[in-house]
Amino acid sequence: MVRDNINYNEKVKSNTVFLNYLKEKLPEFFTANKFDDEGNIVEEGKFDLEKFNKMLQDQNIEELTSGYQLDFIGKDYAKKQAGEFSKTVIVPDLEHNQREENKNSKNLFFTGDNLEVLRHLQNNYSQSIDMIYIDPPYNTGSDGFVYPDNFEYSDQTLKDMFGMGDKELKRLKSIQGKATHSAWLTFMYPRIWIAKRILKENGMIFISLDDNEQANLKLLLDEIFGESNFIADLIWSNKEGGGSSDSTLFRVKHEHILVYGKNINFAAINGVKINNKDRYKLSDEHESERGPYYLQKLGMGSIQYSESLDYEILAPDNTIIRPSDNNRGKQACWRWSKEKLEWGIRNNYIVIKKDSSDIWTVYTKQYLKADNNGNYIDRTQRPMGIIDAFSSTQGSKELERIDLDKVFSYPKPTKLIKYLIQRIESKNAVVLDFFAGLATTADAVIQLNSEDGGNRQYIMVQIPEKTYTVNDKGTNVPIKASKAAFDAGYMSIDEISRERIKRASQKIKEEKKEAGLALPKNFDGGFKHYYVVAPEQPTLDDIESFDMESGLFKDNSGQLVNILESGFDDMIQPFSSEALKVSGNATGEDTIMTTWLVKDGYKMDVQAENIDLDGYEAICVDSSRLYLINENWNAAQTKVLLNLIGTNQLKVQTIVLFGYSFNLESIRELEIGLKQLDSKVNLIKRY
Repeated sequence: MVRDNINYNEKVKSNTVFLNYLKEKLPEFFTANKFDDEGNIVEEGKFDLEKFNKMLQDQNIEELTSGYQLDFIGKDYAKKQAGEFSKTVIVPDLEHNQREENKNSKNLFFTGDNLEVLRHLQNNYSQSIDMIYIDPPYNTGSDGFVYPDNFEYSDQTLKDMFGMGDKELKRLKSIQGKATHSAWLTFMYPRIWIAKRILKENGMIFISLDDNEQANLKLLLDEIFGESNFIADLIWSNKEGGGSSDSTLFRVKHEHILVYGKNINFAAINGVKINNKDRYKLSDEHESERGPYYLQKLGMGSIQYSESLDYEILAPDNTIIRPSDNNRGKQACWRWSKEKLEWGIRNNYIVIKKDSSDIWTVYTKQYLKADNNGNYIDRTQRPMGIIDAFSSTQGSKELERIDLDKVFSYPKPTKLIKYLIQRIESKNAVVLDFFAGLATTADAVIQLNSEDGGNRQYIMVQIPEKTYTVNDKGTNVPIKASKAAFDAGYMSIDEISRERIKRASQKIKEEKKEAGLALPKNFDGGFKHYYVVAPEQPTLDDIESFDMESGLFKDNSGQLVNILESGFDDMIQPFSSEALKVSGNATGEDTIMTTWLVKDGYKMDVQAENIDLDGYEAICVDSSRLYLINENWNAAQTKVLLNLIGTNQLKVQTIVLFGYSFNLESIRELEIGLKQLDSKVNLIKRY
């Protein structure tokens, strides 16, 4: 588990995540892995550059090198972070999750470092997210942002990792605790990289920011998503009146929202309501169903020419009309096929008449309430790149309705986030915000669902940023910017965030009731809560000192002992919520199981079944995966398990065991027994 990931991270280089991405997308250009007699990888396959170059030459693809790229101090380190596995565990808040309003909820709230949460989510939410909206620190110098990483590796290790000398190492470490452009980019890079991995192919990311880092973020997104997947730089007019009084020379009253698609070929944007209905002035006998209409030429010279769309149409006086006739004699084609034209004529979607120059012209009727396929619709238009309908002051007013306006400053208005979410076609979208702040995104999701009956889900991530500091006397002293929150009893920002969701959900229910309206049957006003935390230092020491060959721990002198530094009797208890100093009453087994399920790609609502193996409680998931976590496994349980699998009473394909709970003899006995079965069952040992 944690030890396995720590060992892996030590081998990760700045290009590891890129090579893994290439292996995923272009496996044919990698040589085969080499294995030992026991099936362990001893040498990973290498990228065959010669084969790749030959393929480019065979396809007559010329290399294009402009020498243009984004570079910053810490970039290689940021790339390494993007490829590292999580060093944390996921602790379920059972006390919260088992409440009636939360136990069946699909919504998720993670309290923890968003980079660590993303590292977990890339396992069970890979290519699953429809939309990401984030409002990261703007790096203004007054927003409290400093680069938080403490460079856990030694100076020599960092030098070896990146081939640096003393001067380069000093430059890298210079960003620690700073708010420079390089520090901000190093902070954002791995988060954006993993965010792209968990988006669906048609998914999109929306990022709010101001002018401080807009240019740098645009270049960063171009590099990670690709320039071709840029969708828009939306301008949000966020201030009412004359604009900001603290900006120099110009009164700035806007922010940016950068929008990128995972793959622009699959991206789609919902339109907005027609705001120029005056254009629809004409009417016919279909007006009651189709609404009024305007005429649009069927012949277009601006689209790509197609010979199949360049056909003859007869005018009422039998004059032959070609597309070029309606385009000043220039080469053109019709927008519709001949078959569709015939359909349009039969169904009164086509008008052929002379224009102002007395030339026979073919038009299509553009109805307000019907499309050109005969479907009845609420016609929309493409959204504008400037959003000027919502101001930042609305966000503060919205907090007044749930009595939280005194504890948080400058929240985004839910109307803005709702507007962005509505640009996503699916009403079943999964929306992620890994800079949750006051959970405005969650509020927007549940409001939309209550209004249109949608089944959208949200995933919120918020670091437990304290509202206080501790003085020399050991007394909690509120941080100036968070004094109101501290005085109200909130010890961290994530507490306010979760409270906002609860109050917003309750307010929606109250307002519906007052209006005599029913909530949609599928309305989900709750959420599941999880803490993502690192093990305590004594537990990390135990993990480091565990000897896999003997199943014992090494003390400071290197002697094998049974005593744990953490003071617990086993390696399960240190992962309980009590030992990890978070609320929720989770046992160590609950934490290990939740962390493993996520690692193995299961969503948070997967159902698990307890199975009794001669007094030993195992956990089975999806009828194919068996988890063995607890201690006291013996030969009797091995015999029972092998018999159940051998007689097809238990059809598992993989067994995962917690290495700390098993002695070496028990593991070997189980390995030998599994190899003798007719069906292949994988055994995975985790530490």
